[in-house]
Amino acid sequence: MKAGKPLSLKARAIALLAQREHSRAELRRKLLRIAREQRAAQQRQAAAAAEPAAGLAAWFVPEPCSEAGVDALGQAENPDEDPDDGGDADVGAEVDALLLFLQERGYLSEQRFVDARIHARSARFGSQRIKLELAQHGLQLSGDQLALLKDSEIERARAVWQRKFGGQWPEDAATRAKHARFLIGRGFGGESVRRVLRGPVEADD
Repeated sequence: MKAGKPLSLKARAIALLAQREHSRAELRRKLLRIAREQRAAQQRQAAAAAEPAAGLAAWFVPEPCSEAGVDALGQAENPDEDPDDGGDADVGAEVDALLLFLQERGYLSEQRFVDARIHARSARFGSQRIKLELAQHGLQLSGDQLALLKDSEIERARAVWQRKFGGQWPEDAATRAKHARFLIGRGFGGESVRRVLRGPVEADD
């Protein structure tokens, strides 16, 4: 059974976006890696195709020629002299052009990525953690998105704390500090953590 033809870079990009939303920076990193792998594969194929011709050339012994002629022949047959050296500049330009195409056609949307990240993370992490993750993609929450997250911060922190510790209130300072570190590590703010750990009576104030 013959192997199928490798997917084009555009097809790979659309397949990635079909799996889940990506930020532009994240998709660019993936496409650069794919493009470099594709180029390396093409170079290996070209080298393999050139091997039979190189074997035949080994049987051919050219007549003696002048030094100038030898130089000219060497320049023509030396692959290192090719002006297209396979550098990353043209690969980057190809990827950037593809990203622009995907954005213009609506395949790639950073707003959808932000919405999806909020939806996926808000039940388990605090606003600070979500903001940090988006910053790593060069993105940020809108004012309305941040306000909504902050409005639900205490409720979400309490739900996370209950799932982790089973609703068992800390009995001493050391245990309380352990619970607080866990919630802060999840990206919940200090005030939200204090509200959650006040106790069963004060928690609903």
